Amino acid sequence: MNSEIKLQRSLTLLPAVLFGLAFMSLGTVFSTFGIASVESHGMIVGSYILALVVMLFTAYSYGQMAKAYPISGAAYSYVQRSIHPHLGFMVGWSILMDYLFTPMVNFLLFRIYFAASFPSVPEYVWVLLMIVTVGFVNIKGITLASIVNRIIISSVVLFLLIFCILSIHTVLNGTGTATLATSTPVFNPQESFSLLVAGAAILCFSFLGFDSVSTLSEETINPEKTIPKAIFISTLIGGLIFIFVAYVTYCVWPDYTTFKDPSSVSLDIIKLVGGNVLAAFFLAVKAVGFFASAVASQASTSRVLYSMGRDGQLPRSFFGTLHPKFQTPVNNILLISAFSLLALFLSLDLVASFINFGAFFAFTCVNIAVIKHYFIDRKQETARSFKSFLSHLLVPAIGAGLDIWMLINLDGYSKLLGAVWFVIGLVYLAFKTRGFRRKSPSIPEADRIIEQA
Repeated sequence: MNSEIKLQRSLTLLPAVLFGLAFMSLGTVFSTFGIASVESHGMIVGSYILALVVMLFTAYSYGQMAKAYPISGAAYSYVQRSIHPHLGFMVGWSILMDYLFTPMVNFLLFRIYFAASFPSVPEYVWVLLMIVTVGFVNIKGITLASIVNRIIISSVVLFLLIFCILSIHTVLNGTGTATLATSTPVFNPQESFSLLVAGAAILCFSFLGFDSVSTLSEETINPEKTIPKAIFISTLIGGLIFIFVAYVTYCVWPDYTTFKDPSSVSLDIIKLVGGNVLAAFFLAVKAVGFFASAVASQASTSRVLYSMGRDGQLPRSFFGTLHPKFQTPVNNILLISAFSLLALFLSLDLVASFINFGAFFAFTCVNIAVIKHYFIDRKQETARSFKSFLSHLLVPAIGAGLDIWMLINLDGYSKLLGAVWFVIGLVYLAFKTRGFRRKSPSIPEADRIIEQA
C-alpha cells in the first residue's frame, strides 16, 4: 500500500451531521409508522422515545471512543484496540451486516417505488441505475457526497415541515384525535409496557446510521472534537424529528386497528392531509432519500473494509488501498456495488432481517470498550473520580444493557440470520489465526494516524 495516499480531510461539523442524517433517512418514519403502531398497539411515540434514549447512550460511547481513536474503522477499530483484536474483528464482521445490507435495502425500496410508478420499465433498470450512480458519487469522493447529502436532506426536511403543518391543520379541523393534546401515543396504561418495548426494537432500525459518522474520522477536520459532536447531534436531531412527525401522524389517524395495510398506511395519511400533490411530493422525496442513504451507507461500509484491510484483517492488497487520484477505497466501493446486485433477486423482508443484529452487537461492544479504555486501562489518569465513574462506567454500562435488551427483543428470524453470519465470521477468524493462536496483524498505518491526532 502506498502510505502517501490518504483519505482527504475536508468535512466540518455540518456535513458530518448531514451524513449521519442521510444514512438514517428521515423519511423512514413513514415506512415504519404503520408496522410499529400495530406492534406497539398505538404507543409509537413512546417507542420512539425509548429507542432514542437507547441510541443516545450508545452515541455518547461512540463519541468517547472517537476521541481516543480518530480513525475510519469505527466500532471495529475501537474494540480491536481497546479490548482485543479478535473481538474487534468479530465486531467489524458483525457491523458489516448492517453496512452491507443497508444500501441493498435502499436499492430494493427504490426499485419497488419506481416499478409501481413506471410499470413499463423493467425493475432491474432501476436497481442498476441506482447502483451505478451511488458508486460514481462515492468514488469521486466525500466532498461530492456531502454536497449531494446537503441538497437531499434539505428537500426531505421541507417535505416533513409541509406535512406537519398540513397535519396539524387537519387535526384542528376535527380529523383524527381532533386535538393535539393526547398522551395515548406516548403510553397507554391499558396496554402492556412490553408492547412499547417491542415497538422500540423495530424503530431502532430508524436510528441505524448515527454510528456511520465515526467512519469518516480520517476525512474530518479536527475529528476528536467534530466526530463526537456530529454523532450525538445527528442522533438527537433525527430522534426528535421522528418523535414529532410520528406524533402528528398519530393525531391524524390514531386507530391502528383500522389500517388496511400497515406497510402503506402512511401514504393514505399523506393523501388525507395533502391530497395527490403531497403524495407525489412524498414519492419524490422518498426516492431521493433512498439515494442519500445508499450513498452514506456505501461510503461507511467502504471505510470499514478499508480499515480492516489496512490492518491486515482482510487481504490488504485489495481492501486496504486507496485510488491514487480520487483518494477513496475504490476497490471496496466496486465490491459493495457488485454485492448490491443481489437486490435484483432478494426480498425486502429477508434483507432487512440481516441488519439489526450486527448493529446491536457492535453497539454493545463499543459501550464496553469505553469502560475498558477509560475506566480500567486509564484508572491512574482518572483516579476513579465521580466524573469518571459516571461518564466512563455508569453511562456506557447502561448503554450496553439497553443494547442487549433491544437485541433480545429482535424477532427470531433476525437473530437466526445474525447468528449464522456471526458463525461464518468466527470460522474465518479461526482459520486466519490458526485456531486463535496466531498473533494479530500489525497496524502501523492506523497507529501512526492516532499518534498524530
